[in-house]
Amino acid sequence: MKMVRLLSATFITFIIVCVQFYQTSYAKADLQYLCPPSSCGNIANISYPFRLITDPPNCGDIRYNLSCENNLTLLNTYSGKYHVQAINYNNYTIRLVDPNIKRGNCSSLPLYSLTDYNFLYEFNFSYFSLIRIQSGNHLEVYEPSRTITFLNCENVAKSPLYIPTSSCNVSDFSGSKGHSYVMLGKINDYELENSCRIEQMARMPWLQATEDENISYIDIHHQLAYGFELSWMSVYAKDHQNPLACYADEYNMIQCPFYNTGFLVKFQYTVLLWTTGKIILGIPCVIAFLIYKWRKRHLSMYNIIEEFLQANTNLMPIRYSYSEIKIMTKRFKHKLGEGGYGSVYKGKLRSGRLVAVKMLGKSKANGQEFINEVATIGRIHHVNVVQLVGFCVERSKRALVYEFMPKGSLDKHIFSQEGINSLDCKKMCEISFGVACGIEYLHQGCNMQILHFDIKPHNILLDENFIPKVSDFGLAQLYPLDKSIVSLTAARGTMGYIAPELFYKNIGGISYKADVYSYGMLLMEMASRRKNLNAVAEHTSQIYFPSWIYDQLNKGKGLEIVDATEEESRLRKKMIIVALWCIQMKPSDRPSMNKVREMLEAEVESLQIPPKPFLCPQEKPLKDAGEKSNWQCLSTPSKTEDSKSKL
Repeated sequence: MKMVRLLSATFITFIIVCVQFYQTSYAKADLQYLCPPSSCGNIANISYPFRLITDPPNCGDIRYNLSCENNLTLLNTYSGKYHVQAINYNNYTIRLVDPNIKRGNCSSLPLYSLTDYNFLYEFNFSYFSLIRIQSGNHLEVYEPSRTITFLNCENVAKSPLYIPTSSCNVSDFSGSKGHSYVMLGKINDYELENSCRIEQMARMPWLQATEDENISYIDIHHQLAYGFELSWMSVYAKDHQNPLACYADEYNMIQCPFYNTGFLVKFQYTVLLWTTGKIILGIPCVIAFLIYKWRKRHLSMYNIIEEFLQANTNLMPIRYSYSEIKIMTKRFKHKLGEGGYGSVYKGKLRSGRLVAVKMLGKSKANGQEFINEVATIGRIHHVNVVQLVGFCVERSKRALVYEFMPKGSLDKHIFSQEGINSLDCKKMCEISFGVACGIEYLHQGCNMQILHFDIKPHNILLDENFIPKVSDFGLAQLYPLDKSIVSLTAARGTMGYIAPELFYKNIGGISYKADVYSYGMLLMEMASRRKNLNAVAEHTSQIYFPSWIYDQLNKGKGLEIVDATEEESRLRKKMIIVALWCIQMKPSDRPSMNKVREMLEAEVESLQIPPKPFLCPQEKPLKDAGEKSNWQCLSTPSKTEDSKSKL
């Protein structure tokens, strides 16, 4: 009885709170409608739900903020800022134009990529409207705009669906050579020709059916300049033959009360329903509530991944089913190797393109390595970064589909292995330059700063022309470009390539310089053809290869390579000097990847010898370190280290 009384008292309190909230919320809504309209440029009568960011806080809906810059009305979305061309309050639509589209200049391309899936979570808008009702409960769907797809092909496309952009001298988005096309509508994987890739997706108004047949790219660009419409009112429906009525409230949420006869009748009906069904429905409701709370608190790894994919469906990679993965790999017949997160198999798409399929094993980080891969490689295209073709998520089955790299990983070519011819010094120097370009692009070439945290020979792949590609972004992190120092909860990477600041916080903050250090260790191994960690001596001095080679350079000596030409010796010397700069103990003493690239292009005589690195073995911290410093460097600077003399 006590429990029943407690539940009854709780319910009555809940009803009172609901009544108060109901009255308060509608009072606030009324204030929003009383605000005078605003204007900016040619957009007049800006009123609810829209508001300028300079309007009073009680005006409009903060989810629909507009800004006025240089007399232009702008809508700020997840992708960027769009120019507002018109607002139609009669049919609840707003017309937008990409800021990079210039009327009369058909060579201008969209700045932002926009697809149907962006509107699931990112915007408070919909790409369709449910605004009219027919007989019964039938709703007529109205879609004011459509998707178009920009493509770039190495060869001339054969599909009649591909509309060439050559009439406007349109260049490729990523700057590479090829043939540019645009396709009306969304593209399926079987429609993508073998030599083509998706560059961008945008939206434009619908055309008449007859116009679609003979449309040119100039016509398409004219429509892009006109703008595309989005709806902020998803539905309004009411059935006069039935007491059930659905409508969109002030928050654009669909409400379907049982009777449309006022709040009092609904309240009485709710109390009656509670009184008659509290015993029959009470226990199942409590059980359902507890199950809901438990599932919400214990979201599985697969739910987290699925939520990420739903929220980031603007990414270009294709989502494959597990059955398609089995078909393309011929049931995992050809295994290429084993990685830190799973096995890699050779596959083939229906178009004939070869791919490498990584089947991820059991996650140790709640699926974070999968999310990292898709979030980083999925949104970038660079000649020195491996391309993510697609992915698969079906409960416990997770796979990543990459472009196939026939020459394998770099470590097979650095360290002598049976059956693999080692590369000459010139080719190795070219590869090191390509890797530097790839890392520089990750640090500065995207709208987000991407820190890899696991640069090593095994994660550098080579295509048929030995062009290097940075791969394996399982430990990568994304940060804003203006954030110079980042935070990590724990050190990450592979021993021997991890920057010292990830262990010793008092030598400097963690930044992109951590990748520079890893690159320096990689470059040292490429120049010497030996592992840095294999050169540790078996005595207490613990001198290893970078320290030894520094002393060799100061003595005017170099690596003693059999049958090495003078040119090869110069290239190796340059690579070693650059590597020594990259592995300086303090992050502030290391160059940026842009500077590294410049040093690799310079003549060896113009390079300065850096200070001798204070190298501390990460495996054996000293026991007698004082309280002010929890580490001590074992190698000591030579007399000439401050001179920075030129070679």
